[in-house]
Amino acid sequence: MTQWVNMSQLLPFLPDQTINDLYPPTTFPIEARHFLAEWVESQRWEDFTLDNVEQKTQAEILFNEALRMLQSMAHQNTNVVDRMKLMQISRNMAVCHQPLEFAVMVRNILRNESAMISMNTQIPAPEPTLPSMQDVDHLVLKVLDVQDTRQKMHQLQEELNWEKHNCESFQGPQQHNGLDQRMAEIQKVQSKIQQLDYNLKSMATKRFQLLKECINCLDQCQSRLISRLKLWRWEQHKATIGHPFDDNLNPLQTWCEQLLGVNGKLRQELMLIGEPIPELQERLGHLLQVLIQSSLVVEKQPPQVIKTQSKFSTTVRYLLGEKIAPGKPVVLKAQIINESQAKNQGSIPGDTVGELINNTAILEHNTASKSTCATFRNMSIKKIKRADRKGTESVTEEKFALIFSTEITITGCDTPYRIQMISLPLVVIVHGSQDNNALATIIWDCAFCELDRVPFVVPEYVPWRKMYNTLNSKFTSEVQTKHNLDKCNQHFLAQKIFDKPDYNGDFSNMMVSWAQFNKEVLPGRMFTFWQWFEGVMELTKKHLRTYWSEKLIFGFIGKQHLHLILKDKPNGTFLLRFSDSEIGGITIAYVSTADNGGLKIQNIQPFTKRDLEIRSLGDRILDINHITHLYPNCPKHEVFQKFYTEPQASPSGGYIPVSLQTKVGTEAASTTHQTPSMAGVCPSPSMAGVCPSPSMAGVCPSPSMAGVNPSSSMTVAGDTSPSSVGYPLNQFQQQQYNHQDPLHPDMDVAASPPVEFLPVLPTDNMDNMDLDIESFLQDNTWREPDI
Repeated sequence: MTQWVNMSQLLPFLPDQTINDLYPPTTFPIEARHFLAEWVESQRWEDFTLDNVEQKTQAEILFNEALRMLQSMAHQNTNVVDRMKLMQISRNMAVCHQPLEFAVMVRNILRNESAMISMNTQIPAPEPTLPSMQDVDHLVLKVLDVQDTRQKMHQLQEELNWEKHNCESFQGPQQHNGLDQRMAEIQKVQSKIQQLDYNLKSMATKRFQLLKECINCLDQCQSRLISRLKLWRWEQHKATIGHPFDDNLNPLQTWCEQLLGVNGKLRQELMLIGEPIPELQERLGHLLQVLIQSSLVVEKQPPQVIKTQSKFSTTVRYLLGEKIAPGKPVVLKAQIINESQAKNQGSIPGDTVGELINNTAILEHNTASKSTCATFRNMSIKKIKRADRKGTESVTEEKFALIFSTEITITGCDTPYRIQMISLPLVVIVHGSQDNNALATIIWDCAFCELDRVPFVVPEYVPWRKMYNTLNSKFTSEVQTKHNLDKCNQHFLAQKIFDKPDYNGDFSNMMVSWAQFNKEVLPGRMFTFWQWFEGVMELTKKHLRTYWSEKLIFGFIGKQHLHLILKDKPNGTFLLRFSDSEIGGITIAYVSTADNGGLKIQNIQPFTKRDLEIRSLGDRILDINHITHLYPNCPKHEVFQKFYTEPQASPSGGYIPVSLQTKVGTEAASTTHQTPSMAGVCPSPSMAGVCPSPSMAGVCPSPSMAGVNPSSSMTVAGDTSPSSVGYPLNQFQQQQYNHQDPLHPDMDVAASPPVEFLPVLPTDNMDNMDLDIESFLQDNTWREPDI
């Protein structure tokens, strides 16, 4: 790199946060720095390279524009010292006038700044310094030195040959009187020959030394580049739990292509020496092989939870695609491997552990994107062979991977190379009921895997602070919100996973086990911590995103903390919290009047996903008159008004419009008392709180009765229509969906506690299991839970 400008001259091209951290801001006027930083970041610097002369025109345009801006700011600046600084910098730049070097240097500084920001966000780097094009540029300049030395040696050799020829011409018969003069000329020529020969040998030594330095530099640069490829893949893995990830492979492809070009030039220089140098030739050959084999990347990973007999897609990209020798098409083959086989990546697996359908694809070059990819569009796992499980290990804890392999020939290379790459770990399931537990395995693997681990080793215990960061990252990315879980949420989650509801200390360094995360059920519950947390996440993602993003939901809070913050609040104050006892539920906790005239805190039965599909949370809050102010003191109609559903116009045909309404406490009790004949049974879970016959004594098992329990109910109001009597079941369902009760539209519908439908599908040992639906329905009946 030419030393035509020092760092102080390039300070304006670094964003302020990096400049202030690394360099004193006194060397450059601050206003000029801000102005130029904005301009630099608005330009495209990524593609500039020293050996691309076609970019010289664009570089010159940017260089001249920067120079004009400096000169303009110098003339406009009223501070004499600042004006002199700007004028001096602009003069230095104008005298040197090397636009392409200027553009490359700015590009390198911006890349280094980006790398430093990445390291500050606690993304570990595989090397002390991240690879950058500055390394490649330095390597290219060293190769140019080697080529320049070879050309100078060639010129010296030609000059030496010419002088030797002249010396031989002086050796012929000469007259005696010219002997002394001829001897003097011969001595002069011989002296020149000796000097040329000495210079030639010195340059040959220099050339050999430069070649060694170039190969060492190539080795170091390639090692860092391969580490960067591993880091890209690790970041891709972390993206599963919501970490930011730049999936652009174009810069890495450029680096790979340039390193391949450098390797080819150095091999050519070795051949031009004229005598073999086995040590250097073997090193270059090994570096070439490693680069070719490391350039295969799974650009789009397959799903990390895959159900057998279902279609999925994946894309593999070859970063040296433009260098593939023309002729025979390159076909990639995919195989599925288990964890044991993944640890031995050096060989293609002989024994298959599963059968893949549509497992071949051709590498195809896209001239528009300059990428070479093989896309597997309709792949499927037909069957899977599982390993013997240890102890209590579940099938959803077993990890597999896809391995992609092919044979490839690069232009300029005589022999083909066998290349392969494995996907990120995946879990194979045979039934949808296994999906949640399989996802837990993937979450743990994504969150806590090391950068360069042995596949697919993960720790059994991790500190709570890492666990919480994972939960927060996954929650915010899945819900697509910028509102993070706060300290109160964090503390309650820790209390829950550690089963320490009364502990108020710091959980940060307490160790969480995989078993606590998703093997052991929570005390007094029938589900694990992850199953409960994932249910809340899904509910928020599908029905509560806006409420959460606008901080209207308090979220995760224990009852002890809940009483602490609500105990001094007036009657009607409420907050929204996620259910502690139900998977995927949100409840309303509110302050109400006790029988003794004091205040007490009530919790309404949680609303689930099915409940909120029937009637939104905003409308339910509107319905409940007991609640008036959102904690700490916000009138509910001001906060939730935009979530209320607008009243619908009267339907045609003379019908009276109907609506659903949430009733709580005494309202629900009075409604139930007025309609004793409606304590009927609704045999269909799809009948959302509408029972087809008043004579069916019992309770309605529908999970859709949002909040319908001894303390809450829903009301359906309307008019009786004689023509509605006797409708078949499917029309009952359709009218329920439209909020109509065809039998008793003028009556309020209340229900007793819901009945559970209790067949439990196994989540383990589901492979090769056939379900007999008829016998399943016969063996499983409705039964009431203990109340």
